[in-house]
Amino acid sequence: MHTIPPTPVMPIAVGLSIIFLAVLILPFKVRVVEENLELFFLLMGIIAVTISGMWSKEIIITAIKDPVSIGGTPIGIFQVVLIAGLVIHYYNEKIYKWIINLMNKVGLKAFVFGMIIILGLFSSLISVIVAAVLLSEIIAAMPISREKKIKITVVSCFAVGLGAALTPVGEPLATIAISKLRGPPYHADFFFLFKLLADLIIPGIIAMAFLGAYWVGKMESAKVEVPKYGETLRTVIIRALKVYAFVSALVLLGHGLTPLVVWYFTKIPPEVLFWVNMISAILDNATLTAAEIAPELSILQIKSALIGLLVSGGMLIPGNIPNIVSAGRLRIKSEEWARIGVPLGFIMMLVYFIAVNTLY
Repeated sequence: MHTIPPTPVMPIAVGLSIIFLAVLILPFKVRVVEENLELFFLLMGIIAVTISGMWSKEIIITAIKDPVSIGGTPIGIFQVVLIAGLVIHYYNEKIYKWIINLMNKVGLKAFVFGMIIILGLFSSLISVIVAAVLLSEIIAAMPISREKKIKITVVSCFAVGLGAALTPVGEPLATIAISKLRGPPYHADFFFLFKLLADLIIPGIIAMAFLGAYWVGKMESAKVEVPKYGETLRTVIIRALKVYAFVSALVLLGHGLTPLVVWYFTKIPPEVLFWVNMISAILDNATLTAAEIAPELSILQIKSALIGLLVSGGMLIPGNIPNIVSAGRLRIKSEEWARIGVPLGFIMMLVYFIAVNTLY
């Protein structure tokens, strides 16, 4: 891996800043970018790594392997999305019928509330990828309007993204945080993040569940019928390939923009960094975790940095794996997601900022 110069190199800093702004703005302003988001992020990632001079054999291997392998295991987001898509494609009638029958029994509000609670809490054990695939397929089967599906998807992804950080098997951010803090003075073990963040994350998941139940409203009829499945086999395969490209793109983009993080973001005071970490709405929060989290930080600083990264990850589609999977499955556009995710994320950030700085 290449060593980052200790002081900013202005041509590199300017070039990476332009890339950063392009990634932040163009998906909402240019239609061709919106319609080809995966290719756009992949191109921006390649350019960012080139500008920063970070190309190496390790980065190329990581970009190729990360979508198909987590922590060295033969399980990755590509396989999970593809296999789940194939299962739904061939057995959709039975699966959709089971979902609708359960929904008819417990009611729409209770169903949504329970779904968000269960997937949010258990995403740290079944992994954020599996939780995201289950979430997107369940919402796809729900006989509600597109507007309601988008709202429920966004709040559910906030919950899943938060919950996955409670154990190191839930998502890469948690794995990296534990790895960075395994030595003295914290000696972080499997339950370290649960003990550190559970009192903040679990109320957040519950709040998202209440909000989802409120937004979904009432059933339009006394009994809901099983919806028709409209996916072709080609669509299922292409969606998995797009997810692969998106994850690879985020790996490259995260590595390419690392000099900006090292030169500027890590020098920011913790209370300000909490808000600056909203850049994880468009960047891989695992990269930011690797750059920011260190044993030299206090518990309050670690808690503040991680919560800022987790919450802001739900604001835009690239910010988190559940967002990417669900937006791809339900064909949610960047602007549609941002219309719900950005204001909700700002409110959550404000609530968490007050909570972290007054209760601890």
